[in-house]
Amino acid sequence: MLLLAIAAGSVLAMPSAGTLIERFGTVPVIRGAGVSALAGLTLVSVALATGTVWVAAVALFAYGVGTGVWDVAMNVEGAAVEQHLGRTVMPRFHAGFSLGTVVGSGVGAAVVALEVPVAAHLVPVAALGFTGLLLGSRFFLPDEPVDHHDPRPSAWGAWTEPRTLLIGLMVLALALTEGTANDWLALALVDGYDVEHWVGVAGFALFVSAMTAGRLWGPPLLDRYGRSKVLWATMAAAAGGVVLIVVGDYPVLVALGIVLWGTGASLGFPVGMSAAADDPRRAAARVSVVSTIGYAAFLAGPPLLGFVADRVGTLQALLVVAAVLLPSAAVVPSAREPRNR
Repeated sequence: MLLLAIAAGSVLAMPSAGTLIERFGTVPVIRGAGVSALAGLTLVSVALATGTVWVAAVALFAYGVGTGVWDVAMNVEGAAVEQHLGRTVMPRFHAGFSLGTVVGSGVGAAVVALEVPVAAHLVPVAALGFTGLLLGSRFFLPDEPVDHHDPRPSAWGAWTEPRTLLIGLMVLALALTEGTANDWLALALVDGYDVEHWVGVAGFALFVSAMTAGRLWGPPLLDRYGRSKVLWATMAAAAGGVVLIVVGDYPVLVALGIVLWGTGASLGFPVGMSAAADDPRRAAARVSVVSTIGYAAFLAGPPLLGFVADRVGTLQALLVVAAVLLPSAAVVPSAREPRNR
């Protein structure tokens, strides 16, 4: 229940991120979000020391607010850099996110094994994170000057744009594809194939490695073949990989399925962010909308898969991912590059 406070903070804050960025600029917003996220992380230590549940809930909510707005702001900046360079680089920024997840998990496992006190872990992590944020944001591109005579719709108007909503639906499906592996892959391998727990963890590590590799090597393919063709290919790979994991039975086939799933899940979220930001004037509002819709998948995915797993088994429940990917392929053309790009 406490972990829901993080999700609630992110989902409630994300829709307003576009308005904040348009009004104050990317750097002030991302720094303010960093203060919220990392102060919340630090306050968790206080909550554990005092045993106060409501303090923990407030701390995690503040952390969720900060990470949600931070996510939108850094994707807006990433899209601006991508447009400035004139080539696809957004997936490589998301590869950095994947690597950070792996490093964070490794550090977390190590401090638990060494019985390091929570405060001695979280407070330095918060300080290091905020220092990195301050240093990195110094090199952000300057915000585009606002033309007050330009009759642009409000940031909330992006919620009524058909293309933006279709991109959001595509990102939702691909976020579910990624999030399902985060939550259920290791357990599905253990339950479905009766392997040791370390094998399940190794399977998830293989997935993350494949996803990171896909994000590192995907940009040249996107520039050469275009978003639609590459996304269709990766979605097919992800769906095929899930099926192979469920029915493969042999370790080599299951491992191949994990690699296909990880590679196939790698590009959907970053490409969705790039597509939402194709028009720099409306980038903040549209990235905010698409991010909010995509994060709904991270909320809905775990309980949906758990509900199905209770009835058919954890391994077979993974087929929900393949079922979701098939119809979502129809909205991929909404992410197509502008003709004048």
